[in-house]
Amino acid sequence: MAPPRNVVKIAVQMPDAIPQLIQLDQAKPLATVLKEVCDAWSLTHSERYALQFADGQKRYITENNRMEIKNGSILCLSTAPDLEAEKLLGRLQSTSREGRCEALRHLVLLASDMTFAQEVISRDGLQRLSTIIENGDDLGEVLALGLKAFLELMEHGVVSWETLSIPFVKKVVSYVNMNLMDASVQPLALGLLESVTLSSPALGLLVKSEVPLDRLLVHLQVMNQQLQTKAMALLTALLQGANLTERKHMLDYLWQRNLRQFIYKNIIHSVAPLGDEMAHHLYILQSLTLGLLEPRMRTPLDSYSQEQREQLQALRQAAFESEGESLGTGPSADRRRSLCVQEFRKLGFSNSNPAHDLERVPPGLLALDNMLYFSKHAPNAYSRFVLENSSREDKHECPFARSSIQLTVLLCELLRVGEPCSETAQDFSPMFYGQDQSFHELFCVAIQLLNKTWKEMRATQEDFDKVMQVVREQLARTLALKPTSLELFRTKVNALTYGEVLRLRQTERLHQEGTLAPPILELREKLKPELLGLIRQQRLLRLCEGMLFRKISSRRRQDKLWFCCLSPNHKVLQYGDVEEGDNPPTLESLPEQLPVADIRTLLMGKDCPHVREKGSGKQNKDLYELAFSISYDHGEKEAYLNFIAPSKRDFHLWTDGLSALLGSPMGSEQTRLDLEQLLTMETKLRLLELENVPIPENPPPVPPPPTNFNFCYDYSITEP
Repeated sequence: MAPPRNVVKIAVQMPDAIPQLIQLDQAKPLATVLKEVCDAWSLTHSERYALQFADGQKRYITENNRMEIKNGSILCLSTAPDLEAEKLLGRLQSTSREGRCEALRHLVLLASDMTFAQEVISRDGLQRLSTIIENGDDLGEVLALGLKAFLELMEHGVVSWETLSIPFVKKVVSYVNMNLMDASVQPLALGLLESVTLSSPALGLLVKSEVPLDRLLVHLQVMNQQLQTKAMALLTALLQGANLTERKHMLDYLWQRNLRQFIYKNIIHSVAPLGDEMAHHLYILQSLTLGLLEPRMRTPLDSYSQEQREQLQALRQAAFESEGESLGTGPSADRRRSLCVQEFRKLGFSNSNPAHDLERVPPGLLALDNMLYFSKHAPNAYSRFVLENSSREDKHECPFARSSIQLTVLLCELLRVGEPCSETAQDFSPMFYGQDQSFHELFCVAIQLLNKTWKEMRATQEDFDKVMQVVREQLARTLALKPTSLELFRTKVNALTYGEVLRLRQTERLHQEGTLAPPILELREKLKPELLGLIRQQRLLRLCEGMLFRKISSRRRQDKLWFCCLSPNHKVLQYGDVEEGDNPPTLESLPEQLPVADIRTLLMGKDCPHVREKGSGKQNKDLYELAFSISYDHGEKEAYLNFIAPSKRDFHLWTDGLSALLGSPMGSEQTRLDLEQLLTMETKLRLLELENVPIPENPPPVPPPPTNFNFCYDYSITEP
């Protein structure tokens, strides 16, 4: 007879004792279970003991998490968390350095457990750790362990970062500013200051005033990847906390100190692979720098501004300056005004007053900035563009001003100028760090590309929108390749001619559409079940391989990893925390298990509990697109296992695999694309012998039966 659902068979072990094999009744109070275990080993005062998971992080068993105990779990009997916290905090007062180190090591191991952390915090553990950090008697292992334990305890969100004292923050700042410091201390100090800056505006101002930018530049130049990453994290946190004016001053200073060149040469092109966290911070730095263009993008041209009128005239004169103008003589004022109107028309402005074209926002004044930059830094290309199109027939000329305005809007959309930074994205462009004024330099390449594409398409004014669509595709495809320099971008985008774009479109269309003949559609329908089974098998294999996921804390930091995979027999999901940089764990080393039979349903996007309460702002859109959760039975309650996929493709693969595991249809976009690709390939293989043979819309008619069957041969007749 099977045991009741709320009874699990487990093992309980204790040092120097024979392990107990017991049947744990989840309906019993935990105190009663503990007393029975202690009685079996003749231990008195059961209230002084607690149960812990033997594997993984050795979390304490409480009434809240006891339903995580499954059949076959191994528990260990240990000191109760309140007594353990009291003992470790007492040992922190030891005069022996080794004794304090040992206590801190044990504290770091247990600090990730919420139950233990609450006991430590309730006994002024944070205050004792802050005293160790502030005293700074030992600048080596003791200080590093103290900082690590402090960070682990604060990560639980029980105590606000805003409660930290100013002297404490200043002391941590001093560790960052020291020249000779243990290599393990400064990354932890930088990480702590990053958390302070992101969580407390007031203390963030203190950090900004106390940590010079030059000091962060020194840390970035040290060939220590962890130190570089944490220094970059604090730098981006300080930039995010600054207002637009301060941010501009800070970035100008950083560029003057050659930060861009250092990032390009020693981080992006480093021998060591770029970590995910550094890639995220480089994305943020790129977004914040491009964000400085937003005020110009949102500001229309002011017709009454003398400076802006002079800029427009400079743009005209750079293309059409006549000998009379250059010598200060020339035609009358009326004649000169008429010539100006004509020349602005030749420049490609739609209105007789060019200011009206630039009143549109976006791109506002940013389009004027781009045109001026092009005319000053590429004067030959600018003059050639304008004069070449002035000499064409009216209907075939490419309007420079109109093209520049639309192209600026296009570049702002592709580079997401003015959009809030994503909290998970790593999509930075290495080319951005390859030269100064990257946005304007990119415009100079793009405007020449537009003129080239215009000529290849033999376009007229009516084709303007079609040309812009092709240019958008050329730029988007090339940017997706992540070229490492502007020259490489120029080479690749110029190689992507209009003819090549048409060829790529046709190839993609053939891959997507296939043929629509009824016999082929019927063949595809017959092939679908087999190919869907193949996709299902691949998705389940992907789950068995497992994947690293990042944990999102209350402040959306992604500095912790956990691994999840499906058992080979497809009956259990196994998971557990891992350290960054470690190899993927083996199946046996994962402490947590979730039977597939206990899973209720799969939730995605806004339905997930870990993103439902986060609001619906733009900054959460990327989380909605990558979030999914498993709802499962946790005793009599419903519990959730929450995921944030590393990428959209991984999101599709895992949600498809889990759907297949639960017997639900795989409805992701990736499944549709994979099925279409497999159907196209299989159909082409089946039809190889029918190449160039027209396939009829309807099957040929079956001929009527013959009038007699005398032509049938009778094999029973023996020939002589």
